[in-house]
Amino acid sequence: MNHHARRTGPAARLLGLVTTVFALTAGGLAVVPGAQAAENPYERGPAPTTSSIEAARGPFATSQQSVSRAVVSGFGGGTIYYPTSTAEGTFGAVAIAPGYTAAQSSMSWLGPRLASQGFVVFTIDTLSRYDQPSSRGDQLLAALDYLTQRSSVRTRIDASRLGVMGHSMGGGGSLEASKDRPALQAAIPLTPWNTTKNWSGNRVPTLIVGAQNDSVASVTTHAEPFYNSLPSTPDKAYLELAGASHFAPNTSNTTIAKYSISWLKRFVDDDTRYEQFLCPAPTGDRAISEYRDTCPSS
Repeated sequence: MNHHARRTGPAARLLGLVTTVFALTAGGLAVVPGAQAAENPYERGPAPTTSSIEAARGPFATSQQSVSRAVVSGFGGGTIYYPTSTAEGTFGAVAIAPGYTAAQSSMSWLGPRLASQGFVVFTIDTLSRYDQPSSRGDQLLAALDYLTQRSSVRTRIDASRLGVMGHSMGGGGSLEASKDRPALQAAIPLTPWNTTKNWSGNRVPTLIVGAQNDSVASVTTHAEPFYNSLPSTPDKAYLELAGASHFAPNTSNTTIAKYSISWLKRFVDDDTRYEQFLCPAPTGDRAISEYRDTCPSS
């Protein structure tokens, strides 16, 4: 798996761990299970379980703050959701864009859900409800820049660990943002729409969520071609919601939350404890009609 060079990636940390294991084993010492966790300074929260990532709220208490469009530039303001405690250090952050004609309220359920798992989350309004995906991508990046440089919670954020999400044209915008800023750590387009079908130049780990019965952004003309065009390195995955419509991401959805949390944890936090939910691919879940991936590797 390719990771950005600005920080030590999982492969390098794993190599160091293997070296440590060899040295300690050669000396007749036992290696404690927490040794790998100590190698990753970005892990936040307790070890995950299926129940913990499906829960309506995670282990972190959260607060929220409204940001008026009058005090920002490049996007339409929004709401920041963040863990109230900084005892475990700084957090990764994710900006989320709504779909065509929609407001941030259409994605607001994801704010506290993700923040309570250990992320700073910014659900944004766009400059115009009619903005196209390329503009929404620019606005996602402007929101991240505001979040990390000017917001009152900027000291809570690790500016090297950022991701983007979005619904419909906002999902298409998350692909645009990834193309424009390959230093992003994760992208999650939700029932995405975009007239551009080829994203072979993207280098951001991307989880695309499609909806089986989407009549607005049919998976055969949007989500699936997007996924197929993405390179296999770094990692990618395609999750299709069984029997779901284009608007499935607009209301609380356990499947979307579960795999979004796992993807953000795995790639924004480099937290391999969450790899178990992504690899091997989930099977036997009636909420999922199809799942494809390149399988994250430690």
